[in-house]
Amino acid sequence: MIRLIASDLDGTLLKNGAQALSPEVFELLPALRKKGIHFVAASGRQYANIRRLFAPLQDEISYVAENGSLCMHEGKMVASGQIDRDLANEIILEARRQPDCSLLYSSPEKCYVEKGNDRLYDHIKNHVHYDVELADDLTQLDALCLKVAICNFDGADRSFGYFREKYQDRIKIVTSGNIWFDFIAPNADKGTGLAAIASALEIRPEECMTFGDQYNDIEMLAFTPNSYAMDTCAKGVERYAAHQTSSVEEVIRTLL
Repeated sequence: MIRLIASDLDGTLLKNGAQALSPEVFELLPALRKKGIHFVAASGRQYANIRRLFAPLQDEISYVAENGSLCMHEGKMVASGQIDRDLANEIILEARRQPDCSLLYSSPEKCYVEKGNDRLYDHIKNHVHYDVELADDLTQLDALCLKVAICNFDGADRSFGYFREKYQDRIKIVTSGNIWFDFIAPNADKGTGLAAIASALEIRPEECMTFGDQYNDIEMLAFTPNSYAMDTCAKGVERYAAHQTSSVEEVIRTLL
């Protein structure tokens, strides 16, 4: 019996760069709730942004935000993580040296982009609709670092290998979209975040169902035997899932 469904957003519920959920999602979630199935939105996105996406149902679901660095259930934080500031600053300085890399710094309240990076700021503020602020110098921010993310508008794969080779012994680095890769806080990922929420609800892993498409989803996919990788997932992600699908909504309908 399934009692909890957790889904990634970008590339999973949000397809082809969409920034709004399909109307069907807002029909399915209340139907799941009536059957006693709890929904968790699990994303590398910031918490405030995910809540806006799910309005007016935002108080009826739980959240694994910032790749598990900020996990919220019934308005309370149930799990969190942070990146050491010295390491974060080192990554920031290295990203500045790479001409195609734009850096996003996430804190619990908002995210930050350095002044002068107009393209990324416009993308984050006006396309993705984050709570974002310009900063003179990210290394001087007086804000907890939940996540550091690098954007390469020409494709994440153009820069991901370089940073993985340089930092993989010190911090986990995963692709989180076609143009993004993320540096994950220690002991924080979508799997640990989902486990915290499931524990709060007294739900076992085998009573959960998960959906994802990128390497920041693999711990969540591995959390339960009822896992689905999207058929458009990053190469190799399907190995961590029990099934594949082209539509989260289609699978959910089979439960109703």
